[in-house]
Amino acid sequence: MKIYLTRVNQAVRFEASNERGHRVTIEGSPNIGGEDLGPSPTEFLLMSQAGCTAIDVVELLRKMRQKLDHIEVETEGHRAADQVPKVFTDIHLHYKLYGDIHPLKAEKAISMSIEKYCTVSKMIDQVAKITHSFEIINPNDFGDD
Repeated sequence: MKIYLTRVNQAVRFEASNERGHRVTIEGSPNIGGEDLGPSPTEFLLMSQAGCTAIDVVELLRKMRQKLDHIEVETEGHRAADQVPKVFTDIHLHYKLYGDIHPLKAEKAISMSIEKYCTVSKMIDQVAKITHSFEIINPNDFGDD
């Protein structure tokens, strides 16, 4: 796996690409010259974790024969304020699962992803406490009035 990074301005904006040509903008915060035109590296880390676990959860629920129509993940990370570098100390992932899904299977899929399958989570959990929660939004639960 290779990633290429190129500076695109005279401040702290970069373009990263992979070997397949996919490109993203990465930028430092405004207090060091960023113009708020792209996520920061630490925001990308949280995005990577959310994406990694979401892929696992989709696949695990499919294997469990659960009808997942849609998934959203809200991720919140807290960083150490009193040290440099300001590493993540706590990360919470909240999953919104849309469809006809059994709660025990949802919990199992999410836990398996975070604790066993998601490469990003396994790297992060060496320094940060990872917690999660979920809600199931099932359109069948809403009756016609």
